[in-house]
Amino acid sequence: MARTRAERSGDHPSVDAIHRLAFETGLEAAIVETLRQAVEPLISIVAELDRGEVVGHIMFSPVTIDRRGGDIEFMGLAPMAVHPRYQNQGIGSRLVEEGLAACRTAGTELVFVLGHPAFYPRFGFLPAVDSSFHYVDSRLDDYFFVQCVSAEGASVDSGTVAYHETFDIDGV
Repeated sequence: MARTRAERSGDHPSVDAIHRLAFETGLEAAIVETLRQAVEPLISIVAELDRGEVVGHIMFSPVTIDRRGGDIEFMGLAPMAVHPRYQNQGIGSRLVEEGLAACRTAGTELVFVLGHPAFYPRFGFLPAVDSSFHYVDSRLDDYFFVQCVSAEGASVDSGTVAYHETFDIDGV
């Protein structure tokens, strides 16, 4: 079984390779690299096998709600990848759970994710529109979810959510 830990700089080549193998393009790998250089704070976690092979990665970065935030208060989950050889073995689920726990520990109030409607609700994510949150591209609202990870997050009642400008790459 894979264990999780904070990403280290020596993991960067493995993380890059995982994102390139897991997705059709190199966009996610480019997003990860750009976020590492341009954004603080970041929560970046890897999954590794007993022999030290990195097989999965998840990242959380600040998002804004109606242009407020941009720090640990509101975070967006993305990207996440598991090496294709190790998919469907619970590694992605473990990364999500560990990432949410790290967000809680860091003082995050709300975590957002743009993702698969059958996957993220298993971890307590709810449709963001039910809480009057909308993604900047409302056509994607059916794939946009939120989780309140602290009591303070419950007091934020609506708004338009935007990921960091790094995500504004064609195709993402």
